[in-house]
Amino acid sequence: MSYAIIRNEKLTRAKAMGAYRHNERKTKNHSNKNIDSSKTELNYYIKKNELSYIKEFDRIKEKYNLKGQIRSNSIIMCEMIFTSDQQFFDEIGYQESKRYFQESYNFICNYKNLGEENIISAVVHIDEDTPHMHLLFIPVVHTKDKQGNKIDKICSRDFWKGKNSYRDLQNAYFKHISEKGFNLERGELVEITNREHFSIQEYKQITNYENTKQILKNIKLELPETPDIKDIKKIMINRDEKIENEIIKPKDELIQKLHQENVSLHKELSKKDNIIDKAEKFEKERKNLEESNTKLQTKCRDLEINFTEKEKQLKYKYENETYKIDYQYQKIIDKLEKENNYLKKVIDRFKITVQKFISWICHKFSAPSEEDLIRDFEKETCIDFDIEKQLNIENIENIEKEKQEDELEYY
Repeated sequence: MSYAIIRNEKLTRAKAMGAYRHNERKTKNHSNKNIDSSKTELNYYIKKNELSYIKEFDRIKEKYNLKGQIRSNSIIMCEMIFTSDQQFFDEIGYQESKRYFQESYNFICNYKNLGEENIISAVVHIDEDTPHMHLLFIPVVHTKDKQGNKIDKICSRDFWKGKNSYRDLQNAYFKHISEKGFNLERGELVEITNREHFSIQEYKQITNYENTKQILKNIKLELPETPDIKDIKKIMINRDEKIENEIIKPKDELIQKLHQENVSLHKELSKKDNIIDKAEKFEKERKNLEESNTKLQTKCRDLEINFTEKEKQLKYKYENETYKIDYQYQKIIDKLEKENNYLKKVIDRFKITVQKFISWICHKFSAPSEEDLIRDFEKETCIDFDIEKQLNIENIENIEKEKQEDELEYY
C-alpha cells in the first residue's frame, strides 16, 4: 500500500532564496542528480508566483497588511512537499495525479483557515524520480491585537502551536485525501519520528560505506619504524646540533602527530562502519516486524470477520429461539384464556340454575322465603352459599396450613 506523504519545512529569507532557485530550476548544474532536464518542461503550476519568493512575500505582506515582527532570521514562510511513491502515480494515471495535487493544494488553502491569498507558489515537478508538489505559504494566524481588534499576523510559532501540531496536520490531510477517493495509507512525519528519511542505500552513498570498509581492512595503525634520537646522537657527537633540532626532531614529531590522527580517523571510520552494520540489522528487523505486523493484521481481520459471523449466527439463533418460546407460551395463554372464558360462562350459567333451583324448591315445598332457606342450609351444613366467599376462605385456610407446615419443618 502506498502512503500519503506530506512534509513541512520552515524557511528563513536565506533558505527561501535557495528553495526558489531549486523549485524554479534557476540553475543549469543541479546538485540533485535525479533531475532530468529534458522533462523540466512537463512541470506545471497550480499557483504560479510572478516574482521571487522573497518579493512575493513582501508584496503579500504589504497588500494584506500582515502584522508581526520580522527579523533577518525569522521564519517567514513554510514549504510543504506533497507526494507518494511511483507505483501510486503509475496506477492512478496522469489526470488523477493532477487531481491529487489539486486536492492537496485545496487542503492547505482551507487548513486552519489559511486562505489562498497567503499561498506564494505551488509547483508540481515531473522531472524527478517521483512526481511531487512544492507549496510555499506564509504562516498567517487570525488573532486579535491588545485592543481587541482582529488582525492577520505572521507567526510560524503560533501557526504550528502545540506538540501535536504536525500529527494533527498529518491526520487532517489523510482524512481529506481519503474522502476525495485516493486509496492511501497514513504517512509518518519526520517531526514525530525525529529521524532523517534516508534509506540504507542512500546512507551508504553519503558515508561512502564500501570504500570505508575497504580502507578499514587495509589501514595499518602501527607506528612506522624510525631511528631513535639517542642512536642518532651517538653518530652526531661533535657534529653540528642544527641537524637534530631542525630536521630530526620535527620529522619525529610529525610522525607522532600523523600516527595519532591516523588512530583517531580509524576510530571514526569504525564508528561509521558500526552504524551501517547496525542500520542493516535494524532494517532487517524492521522488515521482519512489518511482515509480522501484516500477518497479525490479517489474523485480526479474519478474527473480526469470524466474530461478526458468529455474532450474527448467535443473534439469529437467539431471536429464533425467543420467537419459538413466545409462540409456545402465547398458544398456552390463548388456550388458558379460552378455557377461562368457558369456565366463567359455566359458572355464570350454574349460578342462574342454582338461583332458579332455590326458587323452585321454595315454591315446591312452600318454604317461607329464599333467604330463610339459604340461611338454614348454611347453618346446618356450615358451608357458605356464596361460592366466591368459599374460595376466599379456602385460600386463607390453605395459606395458614402451609405456614404452619413451614414452621414445623423449621423447628
